[in-house]
Amino acid sequence: MSVKEFLKQRAVNVVVSGHYVLPHSLDPQGRPRSFACRTSRVSPFRMMVDAPVTGRIGDRLMPYFGDFGQLEGRISDVQSGEFLLELSMTGIMRRKMADKLAWLEQMQKDIRVQDVRKQARIIPANPHALLTLADGSTRECFVIDVSVSGAAVSAELQPEIGTPLAVGACIGRVVRHLASGFAVQFVEPLSRIDLERRFAQPSSYRPATAQNPAQNPAPDTWTADHPDGA
Repeated sequence: MSVKEFLKQRAVNVVVSGHYVLPHSLDPQGRPRSFACRTSRVSPFRMMVDAPVTGRIGDRLMPYFGDFGQLEGRISDVQSGEFLLELSMTGIMRRKMADKLAWLEQMQKDIRVQDVRKQARIIPANPHALLTLADGSTRECFVIDVSVSGAAVSAELQPEIGTPLAVGACIGRVVRHLASGFAVQFVEPLSRIDLERRFAQPSSYRPATAQNPAQNPAPDTWTADHPDGA
């Protein structure tokens, strides 16, 4: 299925953080690299995933997501900064996924949950940004989260500790490596308002999505055993 077709289907717009490994992306030691990612639109049959490295159509992945656990699927479509994953599940697993999506959608509407999230690290509305290196070159990256003092980033590039760079409009230095990326400490702490302003604008290379996607349905109306999720 294509991204354009999926945007017309019933699904929930929900952000769940996770990580994944691509079979053809290796570190200098020849080991598979792990990248951070997050969902943007999910149904019991497939999901859109924002990621720093999109992989290839046909790649089989086993990503892990905090609210969904370990999943298995195949990439059916890619576009800049995201891929569509066809989920391999039994009927029982799809029904459980539908229940989980119904719960997550309800939590998004809960004022108490929203208040707690406002106190946590900032999760940018658009996770895609540009890394600018000291020589002026730029690389695409995926911003995992941000605080007033720094950011956690995932990218195909893995800079050495101490490397000066800018994440979007925030100047800093790499201070440590993470399982799925690296941490950047800003040169000076930024106010929360300044952070939200600097990370509010989408990156220029990010393509527009199809117009007028289907609205979120009540997840309990899914026919979980139907192969197309109709």
